[in-house]
Amino acid sequence: MNDVHIAHATQLVKETHEGALPRPVIKSFFDEPTYTASHVVYDPKTREAAIIDSVLNYDPASGRTSCESAQAVLDFIKNENLTIVWQLETHAHADHLSAAPWLQEQLGGKLAIGAEITRVQEVFGKIFNAGTRFARDGSQFDHLFRDGDRFMIGEIEAMALHVPGHTPADMAFVIGDAAFIGDTLFMPDFGTARADFPGGDARQLYRSIRRLLSLPAETRLFLCHDYKAPGRDFYAWETTIGAQRESNLHVHDGVSEDEFVEMRTKRDATLSLPNLIMPSVQINMRGGRLPEPEENGTRYIKIPLDTL
Repeated sequence: MNDVHIAHATQLVKETHEGALPRPVIKSFFDEPTYTASHVVYDPKTREAAIIDSVLNYDPASGRTSCESAQAVLDFIKNENLTIVWQLETHAHADHLSAAPWLQEQLGGKLAIGAEITRVQEVFGKIFNAGTRFARDGSQFDHLFRDGDRFMIGEIEAMALHVPGHTPADMAFVIGDAAFIGDTLFMPDFGTARADFPGGDARQLYRSIRRLLSLPAETRLFLCHDYKAPGRDFYAWETTIGAQRESNLHVHDGVSEDEFVEMRTKRDATLSLPNLIMPSVQINMRGGRLPEPEENGTRYIKIPLDTL
């Protein structure tokens, strides 16, 4: 990981915060069944926008999908007369299904994720025995971001930062003075993401987090999940770099890498798998698209026994 990229992201945040560059407007949507925060970020001047980490509703008891959460995003975008240029995924989520293809059909925009999605596809393609028809080259996405890649949302400059550890493919998107950091960090009173999925690494996660925490203290952070920390009776998904450095439960300033790795490893050993990991990973590694129908015209989710 290149510190030159962090230096540029730092300058981007500072110039936006000081008013030299346009400041993005952000509208967040919270899907309580999956505890997922999705975000629409847009340039108020050009009305160009990106959707980040959208949610397709899924009922595991019936196997039915629906679009209530995505419809709320769609309605907002139409009401605000926004033009979608990007459908961004911070990683291949294990706790909710992506609605990006459905939203893309309605609104357009390039579907993008980190380039290391190919590693996730390779590992989980084998776990789910996806077969030779399942491409493991990231071709299900329109664009694969690499560390330091720059892009635009209207007149607002943005940068992709590779922040592996939770999964190999995690990306953070610094857009103006805001950073969308996926599952690397939660609210300060809840801590950090797990690192025990295939391809995860607690030591790598610590280094990715410290890299993010080198951004300016005033950087607005938008998270992908919230689970209500003990003693807090409301959901929250926005914080700042400064708040994380001062009081994050697991990785505030002063916590060493070895201390973090010991804590994270012990904590992860006590966690159950996410309820929706089986459908989520199979669909999200395909860019949010459902598996191909079988001979009878029905699509199926596989559950490997005694594997995960």
